[in-house]
Parts: sequence; structure tokens; C-alpha cells
Amino acid sequence: MIEVVSDAAGFEKLRDEWSELLEASSADCIFLTWEWLFTWWKHLSTGRKLSILTVRRGHELIALAPLAVQPAGLRPFSLVRCVEFLGTGEVGSDYLDLIAKRGDEPEALRALAEYLAETKPMLRMDHLKRQSCSANEVARRLKERGWDSHDAKRSVAPFIDLAGHSWDSFLATLGSEHRYNFKRRLKNLTKHFAVRFEPANSEEERRRALALLVELHGMRWQSNGSCGSFQDRSILSFHEEISRVALERGWLRLFVLWLDQKPAAALYAFRYRRVFYFYQSGFDPVYGKFSVGLVAMGLAIKSALEEGAEEYDLLYGDEAYKFLWARQARELGRLEVYPPNAVGRIYRQAVEVNRAARKVARQVLLQPASPIKS
Repeated sequence: MIEVVSDAAGFEKLRDEWSELLEASSADCIFLTWEWLFTWWKHLSTGRKLSILTVRRGHELIALAPLAVQPAGLRPFSLVRCVEFLGTGEVGSDYLDLIAKRGDEPEALRALAEYLAETKPMLRMDHLKRQSCSANEVARRLKERGWDSHDAKRSVAPFIDLAGHSWDSFLATLGSEHRYNFKRRLKNLTKHFAVRFEPANSEEERRRALALLVELHGMRWQSNGSCGSFQDRSILSFHEEISRVALERGWLRLFVLWLDQKPAAALYAFRYRRVFYFYQSGFDPVYGKFSVGLVAMGLAIKSALEEGAEEYDLLYGDEAYKFLWARQARELGRLEVYPPNAVGRIYRQAVEVNRAARKVARQVLLQPASPIKS
């Protein structure tokens, strides 16, 4: 039986069932927890309409689709309403997906596909773990019914397999130049400063450390002429609440690197189940010559190993610094599925026009400037 949860009160009531289902699923991750997505809904839903689909066998919850309806016009070229995942957007929710109880996936995903085939929404499912997500199975079932789809790789998520490693054995896996550089930078810091890498373990420490993270992150990006990730008030409100909730749950890993009595860098992460998720960081450019960002990353990996994490996930982005530490990566993608009707065809055409326009714009920007003739 499919039910639609369309208000915050119903969303809130799902909390315990949601958590039990997620733990029993193969999709289990920090970004699909009730806590992360309910907090996102409160602060970052921006005009969307809640549309969580629950699948029950009798009274037992065996699957849910954490969805919301995006109104027309919320994105460029978005001419009609579109259904997307909760957590979508710039906040950085990776590995979004449908949640189904392990062993009950065929029954649950078939029921979701049948419901969607009847209601015919436009589906835009972003931040998927591209090679292994339940969304792929639902899309396949819909394509059998005449739906169209577009599957695109968006980026990668580098990660480190820590299972079986000590700190020394992990360091031995790194390239010799990077390993030497990290050790030299850390030794140089301890030579010039009293070095402390401190986690936030109390509510007072959390508030202080989060404020320092935001400040240091802004300083880092301002030095590059950019704004960084925490300029929007709603995003700040989201992180203020989710970091507090994560501290209460034992998930928060928020560190400050102190040199003498001054904060030089901060690193914001979460430990959920067996995985340590690196989320964001910042540093004071005054200490840039000491590579405090690199040292903070290394010390966070060391901390993850010491507490028994089996994976260190660097999440969305193919930045070069991540691959100094990581040797593996997962593909992240977006899956768009269009119903077999006029509205679906119009939406796909609009998306294709948008894609083509952006491709042309990138090509123009990459072209070398023509010399000025006198």
C-alpha cells in the first residue's frame, strides 16, 4: 500500500520508522537519515511541496521515497513541476536514493514504479551513487512502460578504504612525495607552535567551533575572490541545527587546529556507522605557507582510524587535493525520467535546450581571446 506524506507533521511522525528502515536498507548513509532530511526541509525546502511516498506491507514500512515537488520556475528552464529528492541542492547531500528494506526491494520498488506510472510526475533524481542505487531499478521499470530517461555523470566522490589499516600502514599507501610533505609540514608546525587538533565535544564547544569554521572558510575563499559555502543565511541555519543534532547523536566530528592559542584551520565532518564523512573545511590564509589545511586533513584521517572508522569519504568533487589521500572514487550522477505524455516531452525539450545553451556558453568561455588589431 502506498501512502503520500504531504505535511511536516506527518514527516515528523515517521522519525522512528524511518530510522529503523534506513538501518535495514542498503542505502544507509548520513544524508538519508530522518535528522538530515527533516532539518533540510525546515531550512532549505524553498517553496517545494512535501511528497514522501511510503510503501507498507500491512502495518510494516518496507520502503519510502523521500521526495518533494519542485514548483515550476524554481530553476532556470523549469517550465513544469518536477519531483526530486529531499536534500537536493547546494547543501551537499550525497548518495540520495529511494530507501527499501533489504530483501524486500523487488516488491517495494515495483509498488513505487506502479504508483509513479499512474501519477506520471517528472522525476529529477540527483546526487545518486550512480552504479548502485534503487532509483535505477525504478527508472528501468518505468522505461518498460514507455517512459524516457537521461542518465548523466555529475562528478565523483573519492574515498579511502581504512579497513585493516593503522595510521602507519595507511601512510605507507600514500605517494612518497605526499607522505613526506605531510610529515614535514606537521613537524614544522610542532617546531614553531604548540599544536592542538581539538574536537567539539560539548554544546559550547560546538557553537564556538562552528563559528570558527564559518569564519575560516570565508577567509579562505575571500582570499581567492569567492564567497564560499556559508554565505546564505538559510544554509547557516541548517548547519547550526544539524551540527547540534549530530552532536546529540554522536555523529559530529568538528575539529579546530590551534597553533599556540590561535585557530588556524577547522574541519567539519560526520561519523555515521562505519564511515567518516569529510564535509567542509577552512583555514586562515595567514598560515597558508604552513599548509594547515593539508595537516588538518591528515590529522582527521588519523582520528578516523583511531576511532575505528572503516572508510573516510571525501564526498562530491574531483579536486586534486582529495586524490592526494584517496585512491578510489564512486561516480555520482543525476537521473531524469520523463513520462510518456505531452508534458513529459515539453519538459525534456526544455532541459535539452538548457543543456545545449550551457554547453555553448562553456565553449565560448574556453576559447582564447582574439588579438586586438590596431
